[in-house]
Amino acid sequence: MERGTPEMLPPPPPVVPPNVVPQKVAIGKRVPMARPGVAIRGQSISLLVNHFKVTVAKSEGYFYHYSVSIKYEDGNPVDAKGIGRKILEKLHETYVVELDGKKFAYDGEKSLFTIGPLPQNKLEFTVILDEVSSNRNTGRGSPEADGSPTDLDRKRLRKQSRSKTYNVAISYAAKIPMQAIPNALRGQDSEHFQESVRVLDIILRQNAAQQGCLLVRQSFFHNDDRNYVDLGGGVFGCRGFHSSFRATQGGLSLNMDVSTTMIVRPGPVIDFLLFNQKIDHPSHIDWVKAKRALKNLRVRATNSNREFKISGLSDFVCKEQTFSLKQRSEAREVEITVYDYFVNERNIQLKYSGEMPCLNVGKPKRPTYIPVELCSLVSLQRYTKALSNFQRAALVEKSRQKPHERMNALKNGLSKSNYAAEPLLQSAGVTISTEFTRIQGRVLAPPKLRVGNGEDFAPRNGRWNFNQKKLVEPVKIERWAVVNFSARCNMQNLCKDLIRCGNMKGIIIHDPYVMIEEMAQSRRSPSPIRVDDMIGLVKSKLPGPPQFLLCILPEKKNSDLYGPWKKRNLSELGVVTQCIAPTRINDQYLTNLLLKINAKESVLGGLNSVLTTENAPPRPLPLVYSKPTIIIGMDVSHGSPGRDVPSVAAVVSSRKWPLISKYRAAVRTQPPRSEMIECLFKPTSATGDAGIFRELLNDFYDSCGRRPEQIIIFRDGVSESQFNQVLNIELEQIIQACKFRDEKWEPKFMLVVAQKNHHTKIFQANSPDNVPPGTVIDNGICHPRNNDFYMCAHAGMIGTTRPTHYHVLYDELGYSPDDFQEFVLSLSYVYQRSTTAISIVAPICYAHLAAAQMSQFLKFEDLSDKSSSHSGGGGPTVPELPVLNEKVRSSMFFC
Repeated sequence: MERGTPEMLPPPPPVVPPNVVPQKVAIGKRVPMARPGVAIRGQSISLLVNHFKVTVAKSEGYFYHYSVSIKYEDGNPVDAKGIGRKILEKLHETYVVELDGKKFAYDGEKSLFTIGPLPQNKLEFTVILDEVSSNRNTGRGSPEADGSPTDLDRKRLRKQSRSKTYNVAISYAAKIPMQAIPNALRGQDSEHFQESVRVLDIILRQNAAQQGCLLVRQSFFHNDDRNYVDLGGGVFGCRGFHSSFRATQGGLSLNMDVSTTMIVRPGPVIDFLLFNQKIDHPSHIDWVKAKRALKNLRVRATNSNREFKISGLSDFVCKEQTFSLKQRSEAREVEITVYDYFVNERNIQLKYSGEMPCLNVGKPKRPTYIPVELCSLVSLQRYTKALSNFQRAALVEKSRQKPHERMNALKNGLSKSNYAAEPLLQSAGVTISTEFTRIQGRVLAPPKLRVGNGEDFAPRNGRWNFNQKKLVEPVKIERWAVVNFSARCNMQNLCKDLIRCGNMKGIIIHDPYVMIEEMAQSRRSPSPIRVDDMIGLVKSKLPGPPQFLLCILPEKKNSDLYGPWKKRNLSELGVVTQCIAPTRINDQYLTNLLLKINAKESVLGGLNSVLTTENAPPRPLPLVYSKPTIIIGMDVSHGSPGRDVPSVAAVVSSRKWPLISKYRAAVRTQPPRSEMIECLFKPTSATGDAGIFRELLNDFYDSCGRRPEQIIIFRDGVSESQFNQVLNIELEQIIQACKFRDEKWEPKFMLVVAQKNHHTKIFQANSPDNVPPGTVIDNGICHPRNNDFYMCAHAGMIGTTRPTHYHVLYDELGYSPDDFQEFVLSLSYVYQRSTTAISIVAPICYAHLAAAQMSQFLKFEDLSDKSSSHSGGGGPTVPELPVLNEKVRSSMFFC
């Protein structure tokens, strides 16, 4: 047998325990279902997983939880981020006897945990902390002095100490039984398990903080130049590690993975600004942009070696910005510029700063100014703004690690963390193995595909191509046109090659009716105006609406023309359009382009390939094909960090049952950063919008003449803490939408959450290559009770394959584990845009595409004008998306 060829094991008996099929219950009562068993089909494969076995020798006793309150001497609470750890470290160092020698784990905010109780339930301490980062002022609007004080400076230092006093109160809050961990690992429900594991996670975070790491949720990043990769624009990618404890079938494990965050390029502030603005000389700095980029960053003044936080810039340049300086006699004050103060009073030479604003590191009413060239950005400061396309591509390229590289990095990270010497873990009886967990996985056979002329074939290594093959349902494109916003593309050659390649794939493409170049005078106009001008040209040159428009854009990815162009065509004109920004055109590029065009024309019947089981017997997925079944994919797209733009919820549904390769989408806006989909069902609506799900049910009935008896839902983008909301809010809306259509209609439901944003990685035990496509794991590292599994459906060609983690939360269909895993694998092969198996089921990919495309519609909208309340009155308003034209509403416009 060839290496990597799955060998099918005999199927298990099709028996599903009756107690695993959930009953419909009242809202708020559904919980994730239990695992009905494990699957056995497929070829066995030996795997290693980045879960490190944890043993807990001590099951008796308690973690004690205490609330922490930190205040200044005047009673005001301390809210400065990061100072809490320094204060608590100083407290432990000063009052070790009063704490009975106990060590504690502090979360950096308002909680600390000990093993066993502190001497008293309430303790109060006074902590004096040297202010390494204090903002000491020497007068109103004063500059920061250097580190060599004169007699006058020494006098001031005595008056204005660099130390501050804090009052810390520690109060008993609760105790958490350590027994909760072994109870949960035995599959018993334990309300204290998450709390106890949280304590262990906090211990790891504190361990990293004590090593000087940057902490980002459960990840930590060392200050080491070897971990930095330059992304351009003054931004570095910083490689670190994620670590978290997880309950699995094999016991408690530490999931450790390589993690990356973005940080500001450390070093001189001027250098950062040159990189950030892509300029070559300080005289070219745009200080409006610089103010936005620098605000709230921490700098170290090289003349005093003290740290400050930037609050803004001075109103005037350094040679003109004045402040009041007290004379030695202290009898009077004189006005002096910041430049003169540093050059003449401090004898510090300034090369550039005279004509630049100063950094303001003081308070709004008491500014403190430092010349820019005397400041350096402190290391490990997160960069939280949206990355450019170039930076995002650089991050992906430079973050890739082959499987053996990632495994070596994890071994080194685990060794460097030295958890074996962590005293709190020792006190809790916790030991962490340094060996990867070894488990047996299975490789499922790929489904067979059908293309044109009834040709069937089996993909190899998760891939196939259309060389010498035709599409299974090619469309005929007769009335179409090309519009060109780019002067670089030769339209005649492109159309000629597209027609030739289309004929090879079975797509009959006539010559375009017209090819339209953008008028030169339009190119300097705003993007919406450029689109309006082009639409006007199209209308004037065509006798009627085109069947299809090919649009050539000047920039690849996120062109400002993309959103307005799609909006005008899809919502107003009802025309399917394909946008391209070609750099190199060959047959492979044209084939990929034709796959998208053919799929977009699905109203006319376009399909590229299908499973052999979709339109002809035998059907090995009887639960889908025996009864009318609708397959749903749901996702929510959020705006870039820092932008208060609406979230976009997209739901796609299969159509023309028994096909499972054709879909349509319904999309709505909802409040920013809202993850739960709020508009699945609307019993009454002033706008006539009945909700997403009723729209999709109507379409399913129209496309196949029957209503679904089974509804399979795949939900993306939610964490485990949100599972109950998906079960009891979103699923309930869907059930109510069905009842609203017919009170007696009771279809059966299945709800599955798919997660890509996790840190489990799978490696072959006996090979440096990625795991083969179709690899599945439902033992060893999965949940001890719930119904979940990991699947690598695709072939990882670059970097290390990330499996998708599927959680079956609800199942009234009675799927066996084997049948369902094969069904999920099949749904990874019906994605019409590519000739590879994809990493997650196609309905979720389509939902993501639809949400991303429709969110572009809002890019140039005045959100204050076109808005409607989605919150029942009085709440914030959310702009509605334009309604898609009925001509394209049922198409795969998003493909």
